[in-house]
Amino acid sequence: MARTIGTPTPATQLPPKSTDTHMHVYDVTYPSQPGGPPLPADAPDVSDYRRVQRWLGLERAVLVQANAYQLDHSYFLKALASLGDQARGVASISPETTEAQLSAFHEQGVRGSRIMELPGGAVGMKDALNVNARIAPLDWSMILQFDGSEMVERRSTLERLQGNYVIDHFGRFLKPVTVDDPSFQALLKLIDRGNCYVKLAGGYETSRQGPPAYGDVAELGRALIRHAPERVIWGSNWPHVSLAPDDTPNDAQLLDVVASWIPDEKTRQSIFVDNPARLYGFDTSA
Repeated sequence: MARTIGTPTPATQLPPKSTDTHMHVYDVTYPSQPGGPPLPADAPDVSDYRRVQRWLGLERAVLVQANAYQLDHSYFLKALASLGDQARGVASISPETTEAQLSAFHEQGVRGSRIMELPGGAVGMKDALNVNARIAPLDWSMILQFDGSEMVERRSTLERLQGNYVIDHFGRFLKPVTVDDPSFQALLKLIDRGNCYVKLAGGYETSRQGPPAYGDVAELGRALIRHAPERVIWGSNWPHVSLAPDDTPNDAQLLDVVASWIPDEKTRQSIFVDNPARLYGFDTSA
């Protein structure tokens, strides 16, 4: 039971300061919490992720609180500190999170909150506006994941969010859609409002066509990049916890697939460096 890390060498050469905006790490000495899924069988940790960074040519990372840990951020904060100043965190903030906790999170590098309206999520859409109001003074962004088929009905809530937010996983369309579908068109209209980003991550989870090209999700990814490259970011979704360790997709191949949709170096710079730097407060100097 082992993940593939280090081979093959990706064909994609990423620009300096490229950022993985969605990854998780685990530690068996920190148990999963009630309500969340179990830890991955191999519990890949920070040292494992460092190998992934070197392999793919990544310099920056955004650590997302794992569903397994729910609202217990003990290992999340330890791992974030270990990743250093080239990392930021996205925590699971609830209406009960205290102002003192929010301040401490900020000091430790947290720059976002997570809303997960799928099984195992710690904080769902019913609390999105409340949490958004809590984090707005800190200038944090939000990441939100829900079934993309609900995009039209959730649009009114999303339009009320203050500050920047990110729709996860290509919109997470659990039922296949084309670019003409009303739910995907609703996503484009949200982007056009100026504070919505979309994350290209985890496309293998919703693709019905599957590898190597993930053609159905690729259609959506290309459309998002054409529509608003300044509002698109990328995440590895490592370590792919929806799958068994020996059945996960190869990260170099996933990166190369997404990179093949990007038309030029300027757009690659935006997606991998500039857009995440703007969202998560990384240094933007050359």
